[in-house]
Amino acid sequence: MKSLAEFGVVIVPATVFFIIVFGFVRKVPVFDTFVMGAKEGAISCFEVLPSLVGLMLAVNMLSASGALDLLSSFLKPMAELLGLPSEVMPLAMMRPVSGSGSNALLLQLFETYGPDSFIGRVASVMNGSTETTFYAIAVYFGAVGIKKTRHTIPAALTADLAGYVASVWAVRILFL
Repeated sequence: MKSLAEFGVVIVPATVFFIIVFGFVRKVPVFDTFVMGAKEGAISCFEVLPSLVGLMLAVNMLSASGALDLLSSFLKPMAELLGLPSEVMPLAMMRPVSGSGSNALLLQLFETYGPDSFIGRVASVMNGSTETTFYAIAVYFGAVGIKKTRHTIPAALTADLAGYVASVWAVRILFL
């Protein structure tokens, strides 16, 4: 195990060194190329910033207003139909929107029910097997200037729903 940790410490500097040597061998102006890439990255950050600010505002409004709890209670019958514990519904609704918000809800579930409980395990698998859909779309589509997402959001949310149901099944199969 110690040798694996030592390998992890060496791999990043070795990769950077390999890229620099490879660039010099290919006669690529390495520093100029790096500076140009950093400039493009900064421009992309500024282009994506308004989408991220709007997304963070929406997440904070959902949490602070109590709308998340209200929507959770409304969706409780559907959760039971799918076999989801109703306690994980706030996490299921927050996960596509915010990674940090869903992590905070995951920690609350751990504090309330424990990480080794059925609810804690389902929440863990759910959090690890789904994506922050709207965040990813805002960042990646915004970075390349795509305004119309067309079928991306319905397909991604369907994948998230499949991840939620599969997380319950996986926990039941593996731990019960």
